[in-house]
Amino acid sequence: MKRVHIREEVCVTCRRCEVYCTVEHSLSRDIIKAYKKERPRLLARVRVQERGALSVPVLCRHCDEPSCVFACLTGALRKDPETGAVVLNREKCVGCWTCVLFCPHGAITPDPQRHIIAKCDLCSHLPVPACVANCPNEALIFAEEGVGA
Repeated sequence: MKRVHIREEVCVTCRRCEVYCTVEHSLSRDIIKAYKKERPRLLARVRVQERGALSVPVLCRHCDEPSCVFACLTGALRKDPETGAVVLNREKCVGCWTCVLFCPHGAITPDPQRHIIAKCDLCSHLPVPACVANCPNEALIFAEEGVGA
């Protein structure tokens, strides 16, 4: 399965991954409208954490044994048997945040305005996730395990 791999040694905290994730998942897919007009604004499914000179993009790792899926009370999260991605059924999510507590990577974000979670969906409608496609330093790479990652 292709996953987003992180190379924190080249991340410069530009946060373009957050911006392009937000835009890609917005209604308009327009950067100005997504940030200035759409309310409530969608949360990025990736966020950059900083500590001193170190910065690390945090996003769903689509684990082989996903704790979030096992913890999900409503079955809103499931592992897609074809792609291996952990996918969210928004209709089933009740915003209990149990998955947030169980995710070992801290990669699931509660969206209290929508009462659901926000997590990486690998931009399944695109050949390459928006965060990866717009990372200027290739701090994010979309590849099979062990291939260029």
